[in-house]
Order: sequence, then structure tokens, then C-alpha cells
Amino acid sequence: MKKILFVLTASAAIISCSKVKDGEYLITGTAKGIENGKTIILQGADPATRMTIALDTVKVENGKFEIKGKVGEPAFHTLILEGANAPIPLILETGEINVAIDKDSIHKSKVSGTYNNDEYVTFTEDMNKTQKSLIDFQKKNNQKMQQAQQAQDTATINSLMKQYMEIQKEVGENSKKKFLAYAENHPKSYITVLIVQQMLNDPTADTKKLESIFNSLDESVKNTAPGKEIKTRFGQAKLPSVGATAAPVGSAK
Repeated sequence: MKKILFVLTASAAIISCSKVKDGEYLITGTAKGIENGKTIILQGADPATRMTIALDTVKVENGKFEIKGKVGEPAFHTLILEGANAPIPLILETGEINVAIDKDSIHKSKVSGTYNNDEYVTFTEDMNKTQKSLIDFQKKNNQKMQQAQQAQDTATINSLMKQYMEIQKEVGENSKKKFLAYAENHPKSYITVLIVQQMLNDPTADTKKLESIFNSLDESVKNTAPGKEIKTRFGQAKLPSVGATAAPVGSAK
């Protein structure tokens, strides 16, 4: 009994120590080696126009920064470090988000702390492995392709392009399989609703399967902006086509 009470007390203490309430986010960042005064901008999309807008701007102080605010639903945002050559993507959502900026390789910066951000990191790492063969081929043959183009060596150019297309096809097929496997097994992930949204744009996609995956999603995911858009698309797809004649009431089927 004492053990149960201890566990409950410890759980309550953990919850009470949270720095954010429901509907709030806190981005706590480390920026080692970045001088004081450098600005970091949190950017998102305007709900009405979908244009990119700055939501907050802070300055680095002693290798650290902090951004706090309110958030309604999960959505992709970016952090822009002054002078950096690329943005840092993250999913803005309720909770404490940790960002460790790598000033030498911005794309190696780490985002963690909330469910969807942790899922995004894992998902991205898995997809990078799937696409590695294509990237390796490009690196290995980039110089060879440039030399062939300069020499107008069409035989070599066509051979390299054929090999590239074969690898690209294989990578594409494997990527689709991984997309579907992830979506089927992560009904609470914001990544899943984005996968369904993206795959609906593929004319070869199995729409019935995608609809089944969408219907199995957690309500919190369905009610996001992309979730509502997907629901509308499925609804429109079931409407009778223009010019179709409805069967008379009571007619035989």
C-alpha cells in the first residue's frame, strides 16, 4: 500500500513540476558557441493566408534561449538562427520542447521533448536510411556525370541516368511501404495525418486503405488542419458526379 502511495505521489510531483499548462509550449534551447545577441526567430504559417510569419523573436544569452507561448494544435514551424544557412524544423505543440543547435551543421541540430517531435526524429532517421542508396549513388557518380556532360558522352550519361532511375524507383516503392507501415501503427502521431495527406496526391494510391487509416486516427489528430482537409476530400469523393442521375425513391436496386 505504501509503495502504491509513493508511486502516486511521485507522479503527482512530476506533473506539478511541468513548466507549461495545457495549450502552452516552452522551447528551451542550447546554442553553444553562438555569441550573445544573435537572434532566433520562431516562424509559422498564418492560418488564413498560409503565408510564413514571425511569431516570436529572442536573443541568445550565454549559449541559451527560451521561447514560450500558446498553441492550439500541432503544426510544423521553424527556428531561424541569425546568420545560419538553413532553418531548424520542429512541431510546435503543447509541452516542453528541447532544441540543441549545432552551429557548424544546422541540419544536425536536435529537437526532442514532446511526442510528435520525438516521432518526427525517429521517422526522419528511418526514411534517411531508406534513401541512402540514392544519395550514395549521387555522391559516387556526380563527378563522372559532370565529366560525361562536358565531353558530351551520351552513352555514359544515359547509362548513369538509367541506373539512377532504377534506384529511384526502388527507393520510392520502399518509401511508400514505410509511409503506410508507420501510418498504420501510429494513430496518435501528427506525422501520420501528413502522410495520408501527401499520399492522397498520388494517383496510384489506395484511397480505401488511406481512408481506413484516417478513420482509425485519434480524434486529436483528425481535428488538426490537415485532418479536416482530408475529411473534406473524402466527403467530396463520395458525392455524386456532375450530371449523375439519382435513382428514384423506391426503385429496385
